[in-house]
Amino acid sequence: MVKHFIDIDNINSKELREIIDLAKKIKKEHKEKGRSYKKHKSLLENKSLAMIFEKTSTRTRVSFDVAMNHLGGHSIIMNKADMQLVKGESTSDTAKVLSRYVDGIMIRAISHQTILDLAQSSEVPVINALSDFSHPCQILASIMTIEEHIGSIQNKKIAWFGDANNVLNSYIQGAKKFNYKLVMAIPINSNLKEFDLCDSEIKKAQMAGSDVTVVSDPKEAAKDADVLVTDTWFSMGDSSEYNDALKHKKLNVLTPYRVTSELMNLANENAIFTHCLPAYRGVEVEADVIDSDKSVVFDEAENRLHIQKAILLWSMS
Repeated sequence: MVKHFIDIDNINSKELREIIDLAKKIKKEHKEKGRSYKKHKSLLENKSLAMIFEKTSTRTRVSFDVAMNHLGGHSIIMNKADMQLVKGESTSDTAKVLSRYVDGIMIRAISHQTILDLAQSSEVPVINALSDFSHPCQILASIMTIEEHIGSIQNKKIAWFGDANNVLNSYIQGAKKFNYKLVMAIPINSNLKEFDLCDSEIKKAQMAGSDVTVVSDPKEAAKDADVLVTDTWFSMGDSSEYNDALKHKKLNVLTPYRVTSELMNLANENAIFTHCLPAYRGVEVEADVIDSDKSVVFDEAENRLHIQKAILLWSMS
C-alpha cells in the first residue's frame, strides 16, 4: 500500500507517534555525529523526491531539500509555472508520469483537492507540504518542539489565537490523536466567511470526543495554558491579502486576539509561545512575546528538518 502523508486524521495515532519519535532520534544522532553522519546517508540512498510548489516557500523548501540530501537521496524542485500543469495538463496525468520517475512527491498546493487528486493517481507516496485546508508537517514539528520544552503533549492545554486557517485545522485533527486540550480564541459571528474555514473540523472533532472548544475571550483561552499559538493573519492566497478594504476589516476583527505579554502572564509559569512563521511583529504577536525566552519559534523551524526526514522515511523507505 502506498503511504501518503496528507492529513493528520488519515494516519493512526501509533504511526504519528512513531514519526515524531523517529524525528527526535534522528535529531539526536544528527547533533551527536555531525551533519555528515554516514548512517543517515544510506537510509534513502538513490531515492528521488519531486517537490512541486504552487506557492512560495522558505522553511518547507529548504527543510525537505536538505532532508533528502542528509538521507542520501536527492530532490527535484518544480515550480508550477515551469510545468505542463500551467498549460492545463491534468493532475492525474502528472501523477502517473512522475510515478515512473521518482520515489515520492511533495507538493505545496493552492487547493487541497489538487493533493487529493495527485494521490489518487500516484503510485508513489504524496506528501502534503501545505494546502489551503491543512498543514500536517508543521503540526508534527510543533508537537515535537513542545515536547522538547515541556514534556509529553498529552493533557496539555494548547491555546490558539486569531485566524481560523489551515494550520488550525491540523491542530484540531491532532487533538484526538495526541490527547491534548485545544482552546481556540477566534472571532465568533464576525460575518466574515474567512473565519468559517475550521467549522466543519471543529464539529467533527467534537463528535469524535476531542477536547476542543471555541471561546470569544482570548484571556479565557490563555488562562492556565501550557502553549500559546498563533499564525499569520494573511496566509498566501487569502482573499483579504490583496483587498485593502477586506484586509482592514479583518485586522479590526482580529486585533483583540493578538498574543501579548498580558496573555502570556495568564498562562502557566512554564508556558511557551510558538508560531509556524513567517511572523509579523505587532500584528498577530507582540515583539516582546516572540522575541522572549518563552518563544520556541526557531526551535520549531529547526525541527521542520527532522520531522521532514521522519515523514520521508515513514512514507518512502
